[in-house]
Amino acid sequence: MSETPDPIRTAHQWLKEAAELIGASPEEATALIKELLDLTKDVAHTQSRPAAPLTAYLVGLASKNTDEARAHIATLKEALNR
Repeated sequence: MSETPDPIRTAHQWLKEAAELIGASPEEATALIKELLDLTKDVAHTQSRPAAPLTAYLVGLASKNTDEARAHIATLKEALNR
């Protein structure tokens, strides 16, 4: 019987590969997986499912580094909880 792959591990591997393909840092690409997944889950459940991945994209567009992305995620999560 084959094991089902762990989706977080698979996502982590894909993000590292994708980052290398587009010239981004694999470490930065995988630094906020949990935070981004939590944010997109909240957006999908409170706003709109199609808006969830687009919100993650928006965080990336607006962020110069991982710390700034983390701050943007916190701002959006706070707005969702109002």
